[in-house]
Amino acid sequence: MEIDWVELRRAATEAMQHAYAPYSNFPVGAAALVDDGRVVVGCNVENAAYGVVLCAECGVVSSLHSTGGGRLVALSCVGGDGQPLMPCGRCRQLLWEHGGPDCLVEALPEPLTVAELLPHAFGPADLAAAALAPGGSSGRGRGSADRTRVGTEHIGRADGAGRPVVAPDTAVPARLAKWRGRGTVFVHPDSAGGEVVWTGYWERSESTGEAAGSGILEEAPSWPAAESVVAWGRARTHRVVVVDAEGAVSWAGEGEPPTEVSNRWQG
Repeated sequence: MEIDWVELRRAATEAMQHAYAPYSNFPVGAAALVDDGRVVVGCNVENAAYGVVLCAECGVVSSLHSTGGGRLVALSCVGGDGQPLMPCGRCRQLLWEHGGPDCLVEALPEPLTVAELLPHAFGPADLAAAALAPGGSSGRGRGSADRTRVGTEHIGRADGAGRPVVAPDTAVPARLAKWRGRGTVFVHPDSAGGEVVWTGYWERSESTGEAAGSGILEEAPSWPAAESVVAWGRARTHRVVVVDAEGAVSWAGEGEPPTEVSNRWQG
């Protein structure tokens, strides 16, 4: 995707002019290119309680999701002089979450990746891996509740057919980190050694239509129960679709199902 840095900086500068910064007198504006081509903006909003100040990048991320979601591809952040400004540490973490390591940030003499600005970053994949470690603790005060976070609430019991629900390895490969939160996971039955198993695949497309295929990102291992594959899928994207042996389609993702899927999966 081509990045028009001049236009991004112009949009960031315009946003900066709307900043609410009566305490620091340090207005900041930011503008980001989304992977579908739209541009989202934000400005800093201060507060008499200094600790609840909202950075311009916070506004960008809020605008990203309130206007349709997606992933940030490139960001320009400027100060009152209209020149590139580096995001603070908290905002670098925001950019890692919503843009990933390859998201570009305008800098002089050339843009930098978020991975360069935040090396050895902590992210969603770490939560997924920690949830599956012995005891379910990440060492950061996140306990067994993380098992629910990655959708493994069924672990430790049998499914409706008496098959054991096992804890899947939900860790997202580093090469696919930039795709997390995008695409669709399709879960379906298969056979292995005469037994029915469940598997799936992570598709780039965000459509559930049969003709929407645009490339498989990753194939899931096989497990005895569908719940394990659904947990694997939810660690990758909020869009998870279950297709049973009869071809019936059910929504196992977050939020309301898309219009083309009428049933919600009952795991």
